[in-house]
Amino acid sequence: MAATPLRGCRNGSTVLPQGTGGTAYTMGGLTAILDVDGTLVDTNYHHALAWYRALRSRGATLPLWRIHRHIGMGGDQIVSALAGEDFETRHGDAVRDAETERYMDLIGEVRPLPGARELVARLKTEGHSVVLASSANEDEVEYYVDLLDAREAADSWTTSADVDATKPAPDLVQSALKRGNGNGALMIGDSTFDCEAAGRAGVPTIGVLTGGFCRHELRDAGAKAVFESPQDLLANLGETPFSG
Repeated sequence: MAATPLRGCRNGSTVLPQGTGGTAYTMGGLTAILDVDGTLVDTNYHHALAWYRALRSRGATLPLWRIHRHIGMGGDQIVSALAGEDFETRHGDAVRDAETERYMDLIGEVRPLPGARELVARLKTEGHSVVLASSANEDEVEYYVDLLDAREAADSWTTSADVDATKPAPDLVQSALKRGNGNGALMIGDSTFDCEAAGRAGVPTIGVLTGGFCRHELRDAGAKAVFESPQDLLANLGETPFSG
């Protein structure tokens, strides 16, 4: 059963999800913007550990729970958010480089979340334009695309090269919108930062709990519905605007 399904009001040829500010979606053919890290692939805790080790290498030892609370925020912002502006000025670039190196030591352990591959394929089969929205570097994104068997199912994907500022800034969602060709858009994400970035770009979000953020946090950040996982969303896709 869906965990907090998104129920819409049908009116002629449109589906109007509640709370989306009246944005109308033509039946079928949405741009499905899918966050990758924590939403489709199980990476959030690997990243938390990599940031912990990278920060500690420069003298900042922080509790892992604090770091996890910032996973989903872009690398250009997370160092100052965790350790302050002075630390960012002195060590920011070195910490980001170290995090990348330490994360790559762990990336072989990353696996797709249950239902993720099938969700991407199903959205494509039902006529939606599928864009994978990631601000990871190109090598990581290519690795995830292959891990998800998504080269045929996804219409496009983004990388860090496509944005000036990462989430919660709207740049990533705006870049993904330009790559889609749907009649309206809907984002799927696991973090409050996904919801905030999408909201700033005028795109409603469906949340999943796989990133470690709880239901009310995602709701408060703007998610119009929250499901337990990609698998749960897939099983209840008919209760969302993706059902067409």
